[in-house]
Amino acid sequence: MTDTILARITKFLESIGIKVIDTALGDDTFLPGLRLEGQQILVDLSKLKYPGDLLHEAGHIAVTQPDLRPLIGTDDIGANWPELGDEIVAILWSYAALHHLEFDPKVVFHEEGYKNASPWFIEQFTNGVYMGLPLLSWMGLCEEDEFPKMKTWLR
Repeated sequence: MTDTILARITKFLESIGIKVIDTALGDDTFLPGLRLEGQQILVDLSKLKYPGDLLHEAGHIAVTQPDLRPLIGTDDIGANWPELGDEIVAILWSYAALHHLEFDPKVVFHEEGYKNASPWFIEQFTNGVYMGLPLLSWMGLCEEDEFPKMKTWLR
């Protein structure tokens, strides 16, 4: 099941222009087995714990301004990246992506994610409470009244 989820996520991300590259990574990554570099996600399958983490990380790439995307993963992106608004919108973007892929919300909002707030996010989103939606709409990614359907996946 996990391999199928990972394959579907990878195919989706590649289809929207986010490369997923299988490579060896050290233990110094923010999430096990994942590192962002520009408009790509480096994945160490031997260390990846939750395939859904790719959707959240892809959300960070997707909501970043196009001119800043090449700087992701470098010191040039700045110490404040992602900012709080970007984090909230990346979370909401990942919900739209899992909805698009017809995954259970627990694929992204798993038991070890979001500082133990995964059940809260699932409750909010499944009840139509979409914090960050005005910002996601302002970025041109969706219409507020049609969410979680997206107009486009990359800002």
